[in-house]
Amino acid sequence: HTDSSGCLIRHYQMQRFREGIHIRTMKAKRKVEEISKEDVQAFLKKNAFVLFTVGAVVLGIALGFALRPYKMTYREVKYFSFPGELLMRMLQMLVLPLLVSSLITGMAALDSKASGKMGMRAVIYYMTTTFIAVFVGIIIVLVIHPGKGSKAEFGKQQKIEQVSPADAFLDLIRNMFPPNLVQACTQQFKTKYGTRKVHTTVTVMVNDTFFNSSTAANGTQEVEVLEFTREEVIPVAGQVNGVNALGLVVFSMCFGLIIGSMKEQGQILRDFFDSLNDAIMKLVAIIMWYCPIGILFLISGKIVEMDDITEMGGQLAMYTITVIIGLSIHAFLILPMLYFVITRQNPFIFIAGLLQALVTALGTSSSSATLPVTFKCLEENNKIDKRVTRFVLPVGATINMDGTALYEALAAIFIAQVNNMEMNFGQILTISITATAASIGAAGIPQAGLVTMVIVLTSVGLPTDDITLIIAVDWFLDRLRTTTNVLGDSIGAGIVEFLSRHELRCKDVEMGNSVVEEKERKKPYKLISQDSDFENDKRMHSESNM
Repeated sequence: HTDSSGCLIRHYQMQRFREGIHIRTMKAKRKVEEISKEDVQAFLKKNAFVLFTVGAVVLGIALGFALRPYKMTYREVKYFSFPGELLMRMLQMLVLPLLVSSLITGMAALDSKASGKMGMRAVIYYMTTTFIAVFVGIIIVLVIHPGKGSKAEFGKQQKIEQVSPADAFLDLIRNMFPPNLVQACTQQFKTKYGTRKVHTTVTVMVNDTFFNSSTAANGTQEVEVLEFTREEVIPVAGQVNGVNALGLVVFSMCFGLIIGSMKEQGQILRDFFDSLNDAIMKLVAIIMWYCPIGILFLISGKIVEMDDITEMGGQLAMYTITVIIGLSIHAFLILPMLYFVITRQNPFIFIAGLLQALVTALGTSSSSATLPVTFKCLEENNKIDKRVTRFVLPVGATINMDGTALYEALAAIFIAQVNNMEMNFGQILTISITATAASIGAAGIPQAGLVTMVIVLTSVGLPTDDITLIIAVDWFLDRLRTTTNVLGDSIGAGIVEFLSRHELRCKDVEMGNSVVEEKERKKPYKLISQDSDFENDKRMHSESNM
């Protein structure tokens, strides 16, 4: 009887234990379902723009390849790409006021000491990453050697406008100091080339008889003067359409520093540009809803009008793969590793907050047009201080072109390989320095790297007409290097903020103290001594009357 009752007790305990496990499992399952449902809704709500934009890229690629068999005319392609053209115009419309207002407010919010340190860190970062990008590009192209084969594989070449490296360098300095700010909003200086006639006079000896002293009297000599006219190529001042971003950056930085040094007198201007910057960002938030549609038609339109991929030669295919490998190493290995080493934070969480800007750069192929979206991603998703983004991003979008520098160095050595030219160490070093300098002068517009590549090729005596060898794939590679440029600028903002955190905190403390002092100064105050004297007089008068 005792054994049977013990078994019943144990059986009852096991049953209760199983029921308890089942109840706890059901509760945990319901809790997980509720949490997962709320989490999914929160995730979709937070990342709606990113998901829509990524979906637009995928759908645009599929739509572009689906429409290629219909052989659309150039006019039809332009009509089809019109929604994408509208997106580019919207974003470019905001670049100018955003660039000026963000730089002025960013520089005005910092004192000269803090801005100087921040500027030095930004410049060191820009130069370091650009040199690393050039080095990666050179190593990759020398290892893979995509230029093996015959140059005849590429077909007929076109003529490219020649650019002197010296004139290009002088144009860069000229554009830093625009004589007309209104003109700088629409045009930038560019040296063009003209010809002039040069008259040369040559004196020729005719029937010259050489004689000595004994026959000097009989010597004869006839002189004839000839005139020649030749044409000489000379540099001529010219203008090209496009925002002179470099000049506006220099002016805005100087203007912002002056406003910051004016203290209370410059407060009105600081408030004005700060409000302008906030208004532009609100416009950006509205345009974001249209961004996926525009990117869809931009990408699909480009795929429809591109040349037949099957006709791409082996050299060009290898060149494309080489560029993709180089950009991938720099974007997914070098930059994240640099961010982790300096900040000790997960770089891929930081990059995840930039997906909207990176996809926009991929679709628009313009770092300047992506600038409003980059501001929004860094400030709202990654919580980067506005004083840093307003200073680092506009300057970075103008002079920090990691992808462009890598691409130009790689392309120059590729063209040398196609022409069976062996590059020595000195020429490779010249290419690296020139590619770095040329990337600084490259405009943040689609395919600007092709223009500056002329400078790189000229510096080592390579034929500039061979740039047309790579035009067939440049539209695609331009999007990848623009995405790398935007990623480099954004990671630079994160690094500069981390290194400048002490100066920013000190500035916050100073601003807080000044605000408190200002409030105290504006408070109505009482003349305590006068009030107490008045009370004493009143008391003494009442006592004397008594």
